[in-house]
Amino acid sequence: LPIVVKAFEMEIIPASKIVVQIGEMLVLTCNTTGCASPSFSWRTQMDHPLGGTVNNYRTYSTLTMNPVSIENYNDYLCTAFCNEKGKKEKSIKVELYSFPSDPVIEISTSLVAGEPATVICKIPDVFPSDRLEVLLMKEGHTLHAKDFSEDDSRNKETKTVTYSFNPTTEDIGKEITCVAKLPIANMDFEPKERVTSLKLNANFGPQNTIITVSPSNFTVEGNPLKLTCVTESNPPAQVVWSKHLADGNIEHFIENNVLSIPHARFTDSGLYICEVINLVTNKTEKATVDIFIQAPPKNTTLSIFPSSVVKQGESVTISCTSADVPAVQITLRKKIGDVITTLETEDGKYTIDKAQLKDAGIYECISINKLGKQSQHIVLDVKVPPQNITVLVYPSENVKEGENVTITCSTYSNPPSQMVLKKVHQEREIILPSVNGTFTLYNVTKNDTGKYLLDVFNEVGNNIKVIEIAVIGKLEKRHQMMPLIIAFSCTTAIAIPVVAILIYVSRKAKINGSYSLVKALRLKV
Repeated sequence: LPIVVKAFEMEIIPASKIVVQIGEMLVLTCNTTGCASPSFSWRTQMDHPLGGTVNNYRTYSTLTMNPVSIENYNDYLCTAFCNEKGKKEKSIKVELYSFPSDPVIEISTSLVAGEPATVICKIPDVFPSDRLEVLLMKEGHTLHAKDFSEDDSRNKETKTVTYSFNPTTEDIGKEITCVAKLPIANMDFEPKERVTSLKLNANFGPQNTIITVSPSNFTVEGNPLKLTCVTESNPPAQVVWSKHLADGNIEHFIENNVLSIPHARFTDSGLYICEVINLVTNKTEKATVDIFIQAPPKNTTLSIFPSSVVKQGESVTISCTSADVPAVQITLRKKIGDVITTLETEDGKYTIDKAQLKDAGIYECISINKLGKQSQHIVLDVKVPPQNITVLVYPSENVKEGENVTITCSTYSNPPSQMVLKKVHQEREIILPSVNGTFTLYNVTKNDTGKYLLDVFNEVGNNIKVIEIAVIGKLEKRHQMMPLIIAFSCTTAIAIPVVAILIYVSRKAKINGSYSLVKALRLKV
């Protein structure tokens, strides 16, 4: 059979043109057929460096570029020699691009609502940059567009697009999108468009801070109360609660936007302050609310100064107060039996400049509001020495022997008075006590003639009255005689009468028509 000789042929793999990205690996293969031991050579147009490694094998040769760099942007020519069969040449065009990653969006500073900010879109290692197109968009609307058609860069570069704007609170959560395109029509590579989006997170506030109160800033003691501090802030603001105290100090509470009081007390009333702080914007805002806790009257007090027991003529101040509860009507009343008198007070105080017995009695302090009533009472006791003394001698201060003499005394005082009758003797004083408060001289004799002292006294003071009795002759016939009344004035009306009856008692003389007063009463002083 005849021997078939194959023709000498060659090819370059891949085909006549290849598009490759800078930084990747490219292997060009020059393959022959019809030659047992061909030889190979590689060169570039204009004899630039190959920028790769050549490896020759039996029937093919490779040019490996790892990684592909900008110097590999050439036309490569492969020549194969086969002795008597001559040589073959083929070229391949290597076209380069670089579009390795999606754009990177950066914000020049922390976004603060109302303050200028810059969005930066970076397209890394792009080539050829003169074909680059960039769009900055927000929620589908174009903010800024730029192309780099006038760029003459001959290597890959990172290109930057910037856009300045004033973010608003409405921008929070919206997307900023950077669209980078490398639309080279006669170059076959993907992707030719890269997109990156970033949600805006504008920092702002605090602003529009208010305090809401549930159920109301007017509530009744014992009810639950909830104060909520509401503010607009990004990032969320820190919350600090405080309360102005009556003494001017400030009480601080938990750092939470909700302040709960399970059982409100009257002392929880006051001015509450919510202070919100944004640590990023370094701004602070405050809101305040007045809380009024309504309660029935409490801590009602009734006091008397200097004491609830005073002497006649001393000054007395009665104070009627109801502490800690507002909107309370306070009334001071005086009660004597069924008679009730409402007293006019000044700042809850009622002053008696010179206390008299008529001022004694029960004083009542009443505090009342729409939620309840509370009262206290106290007794004022006014001590009065004996006064308005009336002495009655019956039948008369001048009597005859053998008659009976009765001495009666009445007075007003507080506390009730005690009474002692004394006979003044030249040598000694004789005290005559009473029997059941009665003093009677039976069958008087001339020895009973003399001066008698009536001492009326209590713990506050005393009053002494003088009575002179004269006994003359013997009683021949009893006559009815009008009593002699000795009255002593008193400058003050007394509301509580104290009546004492003193009876001077003497025994009937048995010896020589007379009697011994000392022996009769068996009491010597």
